[in-house]
Amino acid sequence: MLAQALSFPWIQKLLKQTQTSLLGKLSARISIPLLSGKNFHITYLPVNQEIAGPDNVLLPRSVLEKIIHSSAHRVIIKRCTCRDGNECRNHPIGLGCLMLGEGAREIDPAVGRHVDADEAIRHARECIDNGLIPFVGRFRADNFLWGVRDRGKLLTVCFCCRCCCIIMNSVAYLPQISQDSIVKLKGFTLITDHEKCVLCGACVDECFVHARQIANNTIVFDAAACKGCGRCITICPSRAIRAEADNIAEALQDLSGRIEARIDYR
Repeated sequence: MLAQALSFPWIQKLLKQTQTSLLGKLSARISIPLLSGKNFHITYLPVNQEIAGPDNVLLPRSVLEKIIHSSAHRVIIKRCTCRDGNECRNHPIGLGCLMLGEGAREIDPAVGRHVDADEAIRHARECIDNGLIPFVGRFRADNFLWGVRDRGKLLTVCFCCRCCCIIMNSVAYLPQISQDSIVKLKGFTLITDHEKCVLCGACVDECFVHARQIANNTIVFDAAACKGCGRCITICPSRAIRAEADNIAEALQDLSGRIEARIDYR
């Protein structure tokens, strides 16, 4: 894990240069296949937020608990590679990813703790309460990282921090095919209360896909670019942003269908 952690800052730097430097373009040719198509398909679950809609629900806790209970096996990675490599000062390095499914049985106990559903749920709650943003889905790079054969039986639940996450800090610089592989919850949108907004720019600075800008003395929001992580809601000092979804049940059914089309984790 030490070698992986040490390499992550360099990988992140190269991914940011995929459109500007020769070495960055070379890294893109190698890494982009792992960050698109059948190898990469993830959805962020808005952190610590109750989404307004016909049936209010607290995400991501309820979603993760259902997935964890349904999974065939569970492993908590002992150290977050991104936070470890970047020497994170904002969140504990020990709050690592959660690997689910039969594939997780192959992970070395020296790397991750093999746990029951209750312990996995406690870990997920601790990560969420710490302000980390979960994503769930297919991330084939984890097969390589954790020594798991690629049989479509490993589901990744990552708990990301904006300061260190290699995906959050790189995806805006990657080709559109990689950006499109991060799929927002169906029907999810963000609403800004412009009367409360003080144009401090905190949400603009924190948005990893640059979906929020200040123009003509107002916040301009690009809903198509937004990936639905909910970080802007958490970071807004004026509490001027809220989340809405057309139909929570339909959104969760869509998420479940996309996961099961790519991974057999039960």
